Amino acid sequence: MDTQQRIEALVRLGDYLLENGEAWQAAVQAAGRENGWFTPESVHTAARHIAHAYLEKSKLESWLAAYNLPEHMVTVGIVMAGNIPLVGFHDFLCGFLSGHRLRLKLSSKDRVLMTHLLRKLEEWEPDTKAQIELAEMLKGCDAYIATGSNNTARYFEQYFGKYPSIIRRNRTSIAILDGAETEEELRALGEDVFSYFGLGCRNVTQLCVPEDYDFSPLLGVFEAWKWLTDHNKYRNNYDYHLALFLLNRVPHLDNGCTLLTQNDLPFSAVSVLHFRRYDERMALMEEMRRSADIQAIIGHDALPFGTAQQPVLGDYADGVDTMRFLCSLGGAHQ
Repeated sequence: MDTQQRIEALVRLGDYLLENGEAWQAAVQAAGRENGWFTPESVHTAARHIAHAYLEKSKLESWLAAYNLPEHMVTVGIVMAGNIPLVGFHDFLCGFLSGHRLRLKLSSKDRVLMTHLLRKLEEWEPDTKAQIELAEMLKGCDAYIATGSNNTARYFEQYFGKYPSIIRRNRTSIAILDGAETEEELRALGEDVFSYFGLGCRNVTQLCVPEDYDFSPLLGVFEAWKWLTDHNKYRNNYDYHLALFLLNRVPHLDNGCTLLTQNDLPFSAVSVLHFRRYDERMALMEEMRRSADIQAIIGHDALPFGTAQQPVLGDYADGVDTMRFLCSLGGAHQ
């Protein structure tokens, strides 16, 4: 397949996702049985975003125009995450369009959806079988892209570090509030916090607020997300952490679906939202932009409220240009 054929196949895949036909609906239901966090609403949200942000022909062509594609194929092993639906799709897309041979290790949490989409591509374009292989072991690859936790990253470094590689660790996102947010902005912030149950690295897990910040309006707006507690996994997390806070007398705010507590750590558990107070907003902004823990910053003078989980093709995890890395392998067309 040449690049244009790959683009056309991806565009067709985007149309397939938006059609939401019976076969895709069956895959969505099967994914939910495998992973209770993958509700139909969450999967459809991810699928629609991928179709619109990644798989439109003009966007793909414009994005690819910035790169010199590799001249020679190598084999790239990709270890995918599975914390939210189709989270590994961008890595696959980059690898597919680079033309390299791909050996994919899917996450056990997101096996059904990715497998279904790959099989669709093979059905439409049989030549993709020669490029894409699903594997449990990734020995013998020429380069690697691996996404995991801080613990698994140490193993990835041990096994893959001697090869050209991108190794990703835990990251999360924050919002820097100044107290001037409108009710509409706070509602949009709820999307940043609660979409995908807060499980993504682009979900906001900490609020940075002025010393005199009043949380009442925010907690009132966040009550719109109380339906999350109807989900047993989310409810179990909420009940567990509420019990811990009460037993340990941890100061917190509670609106029935969110536990807000002061903590300088940006990472928080499902149903818990940390906050920290600041004196100098711009100094804090610079600190967060330098932090290796932060994927995205939401707020005035940062990403707009409600866009944390809406990355575009050029938004790369950990700020490392995946496509440029892939194009550096095997030489590039001049």
